[in-house]
Amino acid sequence: MGNGLQDLRERVFRANLDLVAKGLVIETWGNVSAVDRARGLVVIKPSGVPYDRLESGSMVVTDLDGTVVEGDLQPSSDLATHLEIYRCFPRAGGVAHTHSPAATAFAQARAELPCLGTTHADHFHGSVPVTREMTPAETAADYERNTGRVIIETFRDLDPAEVPAVLVASHGPFTWGDTCEAAVRNSIVLETVARMALDTARLGALEPIPSHLLERHFRRKHGPRAYYGQSRT
Repeated sequence: MGNGLQDLRERVFRANLDLVAKGLVIETWGNVSAVDRARGLVVIKPSGVPYDRLESGSMVVTDLDGTVVEGDLQPSSDLATHLEIYRCFPRAGGVAHTHSPAATAFAQARAELPCLGTTHADHFHGSVPVTREMTPAETAADYERNTGRVIIETFRDLDPAEVPAVLVASHGPFTWGDTCEAAVRNSIVLETVARMALDTARLGALEPIPSHLLERHFRRKHGPRAYYGQSRT
């Protein structure tokens, strides 16, 4: 299917290995995908294959309906969730899912991750939301697709580009970004700020960051007035 798709398979393979390298997954508890919107194709980790047995050729290619078009293995069981995110968040180019401990703790508590300080505000524009609990009917049929649908529902009044992460109630985190590498970076940051929030809670301090400080830190890195880092002009 061309060098472009082979390159994307290699990148998705490397992004999945990064989840292990950064301590975000054990066993087979995670997956990363990327979308080629021009071709209408998605590349994703195969289901249940240990990370030390993966290679770029293991990555599975599907269309946007989930039909496998290249690869000998079954795609991740979370494929349908990834596809819902791609359908509804047009700027998403990659999706990552982990069961990283601190972020998953918030998901299991069915609690949003509050923005407590500037470390969080530098990356996420406010709290990382938690979805509602899924109903018995939603879990009985089309479970993974309905997981995606409750994520989309959660972002009805939120900008997924400004908060590229969600906590699925009783389950765990999903993140996304312009690329699969960006999605993994967002998973790394999410786990880090979740761990900080848990440590802060142990000190009995859970007051959200003042709104003016949140805005200052987020906007200096994001949007048309961003000034953090080196100029690219």
